[in-house]
Amino acid sequence: MIAAMETDDGGARTHDGGPVGGGGHVGDAGALALAVAEARAGRAEGGIPIGAALVVDGEVLAVGRNRRVQDGSAIRHGETDCLENAGRLPARVYARATMVTTLSPCDMCTGAILLYNIPRVVIGENRTFYGGEDLLRARGVEVVVVDDAGCAAMMREFIAEEPGLWNEDIGEQD
Repeated sequence: MIAAMETDDGGARTHDGGPVGGGGHVGDAGALALAVAEARAGRAEGGIPIGAALVVDGEVLAVGRNRRVQDGSAIRHGETDCLENAGRLPARVYARATMVTTLSPCDMCTGAILLYNIPRVVIGENRTFYGGEDLLRARGVEVVVVDDAGCAAMMREFIAEEPGLWNEDIGEQD
């Protein structure tokens, strides 16, 4: 665990500064499970069900969820919230990181991944929204699409229930 990221109990941080929990090393599936839990928590709060986890050397540094509705924010998508929760990190840490997200990253989140030179992105699903994956690949980022049926179902349900909110989140007009 990176010292700058440790909480009082040595774990990674959530959006409210609390520990992620679980400890130990996680693979892609474990990190995606944490991102899904964040997405579900965000939806339960009345927000948009997109979650993310930042993993370095098998350790989860932070998780996040789309908090645009909850915080009245223009930029708190799942990935950007996760990066914010991780706090300032040296470039050498990002260079070993994987961003795990429940949904294909939008242009803004793609830009953040590129800005910090995160070399690997794991995407839960890209059926309901296909974001900046081609740009990520063109810039040398390894993109892994899990095509998780649960992630896709969660987004389809949300989009059917809240089409206006979804369009707002991706910058589309109603």
